[in-house]
Amino acid sequence: MKAQNNNNLAKITTALLREKLIEFLVYLDVEKNLSKHTYRAYQSDLEQLLDFWETTNQAKKFELNLKQALELFLVHMFNKKIDKNSISRKISCFKSFEKFLQAQDINLNINLTRPKLNKKLPIYLTPQEINEPLDKLMAGQKLDSQTPLRDLAILELLYATGMRCSELTNIRIAALELEQKTIRVIGKGNKERIVLFGDKAKLSLENYLKTERPKTTRRDAYLFINLERQPLTPRTIQRIVERFRKLLKIPRLITPHKLRHSFATHMLNSGADLRVVQELLGHKSLSSTEKYTHLTTTELAEMCQNLHPINQMVTDSE
Repeated sequence: MKAQNNNNLAKITTALLREKLIEFLVYLDVEKNLSKHTYRAYQSDLEQLLDFWETTNQAKKFELNLKQALELFLVHMFNKKIDKNSISRKISCFKSFEKFLQAQDINLNINLTRPKLNKKLPIYLTPQEINEPLDKLMAGQKLDSQTPLRDLAILELLYATGMRCSELTNIRIAALELEQKTIRVIGKGNKERIVLFGDKAKLSLENYLKTERPKTTRRDAYLFINLERQPLTPRTIQRIVERFRKLLKIPRLITPHKLRHSFATHMLNSGADLRVVQELLGHKSLSSTEKYTHLTTTELAEMCQNLHPINQMVTDSE
């Protein structure tokens, strides 16, 4: 059986896989409807592997089969101290490609195991750190921007809804229900969900739509646009959040995703049900949402340590 597998691998060439890679990318785009970011990442990962395989074979006196090339490629990445999350994503990409080929009767039979990832707790802001500068902006203080009302509405929505940066840039006017304070967003895997926002975000949106955004009758128009009336890019959203960080007067980096982390953490700290937060965030798996419970548990432990009477007595006796 092992000899048969080696024979099958010997028949698989970089030329064949480059041909199948084009088909795979079409499959990802048309059938799986992956985001542009994930699509480009998968394309880059597989091209890196094939380039490495060809370059290694040219440098050696014997031909490596795909399994050997893949093993060397993974060792190469570990030696270069590539982040484990990046390696794990590449392995997920290779496994998806292997499954795609298997459907076409091309069996690689390569067992890949993802590296064990170090668990990192999400970084988030306190409610006071976010709300104080937002209130100042609402009261008239301006960011260094030609579109202050739009930027305030964006900041309010990111924190009020926990939506992803890519989801926000793709909002159409038809998806916004101001009176109901809801927005239909398209998340990962082209899945639609409803996100909710409060009165402050509603007021910011109303001010932006009435005062700053050019009028349009097109319901399919993008909600947030630039001065050239083009939809915003995720990079523009990141710049808006970076300008907001300067008002916070804190040294650490703030990103749109950290506002998402803050939303989730504050919801759970306020007693929201875990599955409700999962639905609002658009997480496919509950385990993706559960990482925020570690934060709330840590905070509770600190509170218990500081406030529990028995700890107070120990401190007093000392």
